[in-house]
Amino acid sequence: MAEFNDKNKGQGHSGGTHPGQGHGGGTQQGQKAMDKARETASNVTQQARETASNVAQQTREAASSATQQARDFASSATHRAQDMASSLRDQAEQGTAALGHVMRDMASGLRQSAPRAGAMGSAASGLADTLDRGGQFLEQEGLGGMNDDVGTLIRRNPIQSMLVGVGVGFLLARFMRRS
Repeated sequence: MAEFNDKNKGQGHSGGTHPGQGHGGGTQQGQKAMDKARETASNVTQQARETASNVAQQTREAASSATQQARDFASSATHRAQDMASSLRDQAEQGTAALGHVMRDMASGLRQSAPRAGAMGSAASGLADTLDRGGQFLEQEGLGGMNDDVGTLIRRNPIQSMLVGVGVGFLLARFMRRS
């Protein structure tokens, strides 16, 4: 074994597999391979960064677009709901005014056809006056006036209003249970 080592001492061992490659040639090729590997790794890293950046940008754009679409939809739905509520409020006001007009017409008809004297005449006159005032109120004030009057009534009589609310709730609950 010592004999084998002595024979090979003068021959530079390159570590390579090709004959004729000296120690310096193998190192140069190894260095070139390392440089090539580094360059390839750098290129792959750069491409990965660019791809990640592009994906992140596309994700941000998609999220922004989805957010904007959601905002537009919500805004559109809000506007439609407001338009519908306004239309319903207008229809209710028109219906209330029409009801007031009908009440005033009934009062006028009652005055013309009811007896003028006696207990029946007095009751018919009182009913006609009440119908006329109620119809006039509905024509002029509408639902807004009724809402204001009910609010004022509740503020002036809170305990009685609460008791009326409890009573109405009780009656509604009994009615719903029977149905």
